[in-house]
Amino acid sequence: MSFLKSKRLKPESADPEILSDYFWKIKSEKNLKPTTLFRRIESLRAFYRYQIAEGRIENDPTLHFKTPHLPEKVPQTLDIAEVQKLLDAVSGEDFRHLRTRAILELLYATGMRVSEVLGLRPESISLEQGWVRVFGKGAKERLIPMHDHARTVLRRYYAVRQDVFADKPGVQPELFLSRLGKRLSRVQFWRDLKALAKLTGINQNVFPHLLRHTFASHLLERGADLRSIQEMLGHSSLTTTQIYTHLKPATLKSSHQKFHPRG
Repeated sequence: MSFLKSKRLKPESADPEILSDYFWKIKSEKNLKPTTLFRRIESLRAFYRYQIAEGRIENDPTLHFKTPHLPEKVPQTLDIAEVQKLLDAVSGEDFRHLRTRAILELLYATGMRVSEVLGLRPESISLEQGWVRVFGKGAKERLIPMHDHARTVLRRYYAVRQDVFADKPGVQPELFLSRLGKRLSRVQFWRDLKALAKLTGINQNVFPHLLRHTFASHLLERGADLRSIQEMLGHSSLTTTQIYTHLKPATLKSSHQKFHPRG
């Protein structure tokens, strides 16, 4: 580290005051963003934890360092009209169009991760009762309800899927398949979604996880409680779900007008 060399010190002999001087120096000279400064502090902490584990030093000089406050990122979402544009753009009744429409409906209806949707098997879905059984991170099981729009499209997709693969050998068990009968890849669905977004003229970056964000935000905006959304998303901590409480200005304005005595 050039800063310590200029002080004729080895990293192992640096004390909290020296390291504090170092961070103030790079922050002022390089005008570092909080995220960059945070990463540098965490890297230094990891270095000194390793030195302690190896028995080279006894005390961690970064122990009482305060990391900079990181700005919270408000998730991107689509509005209802944009979601409808995406869904309406996939109007064909052939295998590929119905497959894309069914995946989109499931993503928006359930808030599942795209990896969870592409890993589904037909037996994971109860069209009669309107439930999806999914295993998320850490093999944690959850049940998510579906609305009738998604169930209707899935029934049509099931029928076409059966016709396409009825007599083909080596078909994989997943619900969403490529033309070759293999599990549909995330890359292929991403390409399909990008092409669809371009076709509809949506002016923002559209990616599979955007529909998960949209699902949660739309539920919250319409009065769903945070705990229910947490359960459907499969978040282990309510803190993770709370990112969706940062509602859009239009939503806040509407709520203000609706509930304020002078609204």
